[in-house]
Amino acid sequence: MYRHALVIGKFYPPHAGHHHLVRSAAAVADRVTVVVMASAAESIPLADRVSWMRQSHTADPSVTVTGIACDAPMDLGSETVWAAQVAAMRAAVRGVTRVPVDAVVSSEKYGEELAHRFSAVHVCVDPGRVAHPVSGTACRADLAGHWEALDAPARAGLTTRIVVVGAESTGTTTVSRALARHYRSAWNRTQWVPEYGRQATHDKLDALRRRHPDASMDDLTWTGTDFARIAAEQTRLEDAAARTGSPVLVCDTDAFATTVWERRYLGTSVHAVAPDRRALYLLTDHVGVPFVQDGIRDGEHVRADMTGWFEDALTAAGRSWVLLTGGLADRVDLAVRVTDQALRLNVTFADPL
Repeated sequence: MYRHALVIGKFYPPHAGHHHLVRSAAAVADRVTVVVMASAAESIPLADRVSWMRQSHTADPSVTVTGIACDAPMDLGSETVWAAQVAAMRAAVRGVTRVPVDAVVSSEKYGEELAHRFSAVHVCVDPGRVAHPVSGTACRADLAGHWEALDAPARAGLTTRIVVVGAESTGTTTVSRALARHYRSAWNRTQWVPEYGRQATHDKLDALRRRHPDASMDDLTWTGTDFARIAAEQTRLEDAAARTGSPVLVCDTDAFATTVWERRYLGTSVHAVAPDRRALYLLTDHVGVPFVQDGIRDGEHVRADMTGWFEDALTAAGRSWVLLTGGLADRVDLAVRVTDQALRLNVTFADPL
């Protein structure tokens, strides 16, 4: 047993082999410091990688994850580069503990030299990648093909999220379901997240009718607390689906869209929710779509205003959105084209230094 083990890596992205390495370190040391090192050249932010690693190792109490930005090049033959890299590593470790490192745990050929520079012992773990035949390079080259090698936090962060929003009876549910079915043919774990607000509305109306059997939608009283609860549950459902699903997640609305509905019912949005920076928004146009009353909808008179509110809110927030117009086939076709494009962009990673 060692007193303090050090694990260094880019974790770009974190995968099963990385987690095996960290847990192997925890098995031989009283405490483990994991240092995530990221450069400006890389396209997954350092903060995201640190967060994913921390979430994946919350059940490992001896493990502390920290991170540091380091733009020194990779050159194992350069003494000055070694000095620069190790200085950054030492600074990262000092930020969390002053306990000296007495073991460096790695699967890399340079592990012996790194341990020497820390006056520590090198503990080599699965250098042939037998236990988990995966690498960061392989994940970046084919993220979908190595999706199962990612832990839930990394999956949630790397999932391409498509959020379909729009006014009442404009086909958000129909389009989003069709989109999810399209990608389920390639990835059977592709998930579709329904609009929780509809369920919440039915529940609220049912509760009122238990006291007043003749109550209608006009008798419901909405509060900011109602919308905050709906938004929170919508986010919970979405994040849970992203952690267990495929490389693409399709959502029928999201927490940000809930704030637009809050404006509709309360005149203002009391609980501001920013659009998801990870999501691409598809806005279903009301033009050309017949209004269908399903018992809980307000009416056709608000649809044009609602479409404009969505356009303005997404634009003001600086989020990407695409208007879906035409017939259903045209809308689904454009939704697929936009999603395919987003998938290509989201699985293209910048080369590390």
